[in-house]
Amino acid sequence: MKKVVVMASGEGSNFSAIVDFGIIVDRVITDNPNANVIKRAEKVNVPVFVVENKKKERVWHERTILEIIPEDTDLIVMAGYMRILTAWFCNKWKDKMVNIHPSLLPAFGGGCHAIEDAWNHGCTVFGITVHWVIPEVDAGPIITQRAIHKFTDDTLESITGKIHRVEHYVYPETIKKLIS
Repeated sequence: MKKVVVMASGEGSNFSAIVDFGIIVDRVITDNPNANVIKRAEKVNVPVFVVENKKKERVWHERTILEIIPEDTDLIVMAGYMRILTAWFCNKWKDKMVNIHPSLLPAFGGGCHAIEDAWNHGCTVFGITVHWVIPEVDAGPIITQRAIHKFTDDTLESITGKIHRVEHYVYPETIKKLIS
């Protein structure tokens, strides 16, 4: 069985989509003790490790995480983990760490508000990108992308909902292929 670790900071909807797709998650790591992903993981008996970093000490934070991630991990899945990782950490897990971003990269990469930024820019095509994690933010090789078209009656909220629904299908499907 492949060993998958999920790193998340918030709601945990991608984590739930991954588990619901039949992917066995070995553990969840979060930097947020109030993240809803904790409740979601506990509900399905997945161990959770909280590595809070109030002082923003990146090296300490990442070394602590390394003690939690088993050496034989096959894939680290970033699922809304809201921290930028160092080159050292990214290179340690090169070709074993994936991320999802709510835009058609390279457009609107590197930000926390990609959907809103695309909306404010006047885009008529939105999307999601699953990519390998490298030291540069949202710049890793693209694994897959899906486009979501804006229709005249769409709102920012409806586009956001469409993007999340596509994420919840494409991300688990992609992860499944990567670990197969």
